[in-house]
Order: sequence, then C-alpha cells, then structure tokens
Amino acid sequence: MDLQLAGKTALITGGSKGIGRATATILAAEGCNVIIVSRNADDLAAAKAGIAQKSDVRVDTVAADLSESKAVERLARDYAGIDILVNNAGAIPGGDLLQVDEATWRKAWELKVFGYINMCRAFYALMKERGRGVIVNVVGNAADTHDPGYICGVTGNAALTAFSQSLGSVSANDGIRVVAVSPGPVTTDRLVGLLKKKAADRIGSADKWQELLKPLPFARGATPEEIGAAIAFLASGHSGYTSGSVVTIDAGMSAHAVTM
Repeated sequence: MDLQLAGKTALITGGSKGIGRATATILAAEGCNVIIVSRNADDLAAAKAGIAQKSDVRVDTVAADLSESKAVERLARDYAGIDILVNNAGAIPGGDLLQVDEATWRKAWELKVFGYINMCRAFYALMKERGRGVIVNVVGNAADTHDPGYICGVTGNAALTAFSQSLGSVSANDGIRVVAVSPGPVTTDRLVGLLKKKAADRIGSADKWQELLKPLPFARGATPEEIGAAIAFLASGHSGYTSGSVVTIDAGMSAHAVTM
C-alpha cells in the first residue's frame, strides 16, 4: 500500500534504536524525509547510515536530551515545518512503590511524560498555524495491565494515554490528528538484553532467552517493525479520520482478564 507520504517530513524521538529506528526506516521507505533524535550521537550516525542505504531521502540527526525544555525549544525552532511528530523517547525503570524512590520517578517522567508533553506543546502550536499535522505518541500497554511491579511506568503511560485522548479529541478543530500507539513487549535490543540477563539467572544460559517468551501470545514479542508499520499507517492519510484514539498492539494481552 502506498501511504502517500512521499515528500513529507517526520521527526522521530528515540529514533536511533528499536521502535524509533524501525519507524524512521519505514517512513523513509515511503519517501518521507526523517529527523531522528536521541541522546547518543554514535547510535544516531549508525541509524542514519542504515536508513540511507535503503532510501533516497533526507535524513537529519539531532543529539539531544529531551528531558530538557531548551532542547525541545531548539528542535521546534530548527524543524518548525514538520508534518509528522512521533514521540518515542524514554524508558521507565521497573519496581514497585517502595522500590522506586522520588528521584527515579522524577527523572523517568522528565523524559517520557514531560518530554512528550513539551514536544506536543511546541509542535502542536506550529502545526496549528499551518492547519495540518499528525502527532503519534508511543506509550505502552502498562497503562492497561497495571503491573504493580512497574508502577512508575504504569502511571506515566496512563497519563500519556489520557493526554493523547484528550488532545486528540479536539485537535481536528485545528486540522491536526493526535493518536497513541500502545505496544506490549517488543523485542528491541534493550528487551533482549534484559531477557538474556534473566535467562542467565533463571535457566543458567543467556542464549536461552527466547524460552522466556514462550508464555506470550504467539510465543514471542512484537518486532519493532510491526510497531513502526502501524505508526506509519496512522500517520498517513489512509488513517485520516483517526484522532483521540489509542491503538494497542499486544496480541490481546491487556484485553485478557485474569481468571481463577
């Protein structure tokens, strides 16, 4: 399917690895110019090279810490004319209420929660001036599964879900669509690293990390490309009547009630 994105420009945060890189690669393959943002310049350079090998589009990289409002302001100033914003930066650590201290809560939320909100505030205003634009917030199904062992992430994701729904419920008045994507487990490098550590502790071999995925639906996590493809479709005109919605991609995990 031609997503009719050729010539458009998308800015993807957390764009050097995982879901962000997959999204940027897919959007570029559709002819979309991409700006990828993350904190690590070396990872950005590797991502740019990989995208450039596959697609003949402009690829810009920006090394920035989006927990800092000044970095957000610089992005909005330098890339005021983007058509698509994909907020994807941030990883919230696990732990229950007594394990996660205040400093950890604040640090995690500065990037993923306030970072998303600040990016939306900055770029929504610019999109409103032009009367068009799409914002996709990559959240996470912890907002629905409510795992108390991931309480900081549960709360942050729930806040971003409600934020996306609230903003997207009125954004059509400004010609803008706002949607959220809520993935379940995705086999990014970060998750694989965590699974290898768990496999070494539980099974005695890091090489058997895939054994830990067997209880999941289809006995696997989602691929970054599956999430990226959904983001690209939602950003396209083929999904032009979608706003204020949350698209959950977790093979039914959050829809499955716990039974006795």
